[in-house]
Amino acid sequence: MKQIPETGVSKEVIMKELRQMKSLDFDWKAGRVPSYTYFVDDETLDIQREAYGEYIAENGLGAGRAFKSLERMTDDIKSMALSLFNAPTGAGASFTSGGTESVLMAVKTARDLTRYTRGEPDGRYNIVACETAHPCLDKAGQLLGVDVKRTPHTADFRADPALMRASIDEGTMMLFASAPNYPFGTFDPIGDIGALAEELKLRLHVDGCWGGFLSPFAERLGYPIPNWDFRVPGVSSLSADIHKFGYAAKGASLVLYRNAEDQEHERFSFSGWPRGTYSTPTFLGTKAGGAVASAWSVMQFLGMNGYLRAAKLTMDATMQLIEGLNAIPDIYCLTPNGESNLISFATSDPKLDIYAVADRLEERGWLRGRMRDPKAIQQGVNPAHLPVVDEYLAAVREAINFVRRSAADAPVAYDEHSY
Repeated sequence: MKQIPETGVSKEVIMKELRQMKSLDFDWKAGRVPSYTYFVDDETLDIQREAYGEYIAENGLGAGRAFKSLERMTDDIKSMALSLFNAPTGAGASFTSGGTESVLMAVKTARDLTRYTRGEPDGRYNIVACETAHPCLDKAGQLLGVDVKRTPHTADFRADPALMRASIDEGTMMLFASAPNYPFGTFDPIGDIGALAEELKLRLHVDGCWGGFLSPFAERLGYPIPNWDFRVPGVSSLSADIHKFGYAAKGASLVLYRNAEDQEHERFSFSGWPRGTYSTPTFLGTKAGGAVASAWSVMQFLGMNGYLRAAKLTMDATMQLIEGLNAIPDIYCLTPNGESNLISFATSDPKLDIYAVADRLEERGWLRGRMRDPKAIQQGVNPAHLPVVDEYLAAVREAINFVRRSAADAPVAYDEHSY
């Protein structure tokens, strides 16, 4: 069992061991990882690293008091994001540690605001969402005592507003839509869901955690990105991760509100102890100052042109992968529509085990995601994948051939009833 050493270990020894341990990881800079990391180039990585290091000791809990620079950077980040997502005058935003916290705060705000407006201080409510919604929604529901009702997706892997309507009852406080959903990379019909929210006077949260900092730029490049942000009437709040395709260091995300007054129901405040009032705008107390500095710096460094360049690299890689995968016999992509950079591909051959293909790819250094329903291999795409498209397609072909050979070479099980 590892214990704290009696005497300190030198920096040189520590760094050597860190680099040795890192050799155990999949090579994310070479496009071997389907998610988790978001890499555009070494220059941007250097900016996020240096900016984070400059503020590695500062605590976002003290922003505005001890660290006014963090308050200024946070305000700038919010302002840039509100403009990017077409927020109206009077909108507000909060900086969070990631998509899970952003969704958690949107649910907490909706719950407390609903309790306030309905005069039910202990009211228990529910959220209606498609089954493709990210699991962090259910995590938020469990933590906050809010039920989540999931409805089936359509044949093209989107939320069905009619099924959502049928699931709404007197306890429903919010609808939830994805832009895009993570399993299939498709956008829910947010215009229709927004109209339903307006009609029934319900809140609507749009989860743009995956695509929030890609979709606006892919749209400018001509990809078929549906309206999903505050341009859609009925959208009350949305979330977007800066540490994904905003290329900031983790953890950096945003939750944005059409009406900044809603944030009064987002914050936590407590005075029942000797020290005095303790108040936080979101879930976390201590916040990494480095995450704020990194997000601010990368957004400035890349600018609109840099984000357009990164989006083009990402979408070029996505479309090349879709085309190449669809050209492989017995393999097809589930949603080849160019709405996002998420790909899931399955097999039309019932004798081909797609999970065994994923296992073979991982043996050869390509970490893969696995879809359960339908069985498929799933991955996100970032600029690091563009230089290795041909190499990856060759690896998929090799994996398929390997799995077929292995199945053919497997001994036939003896069945005593066949004789």
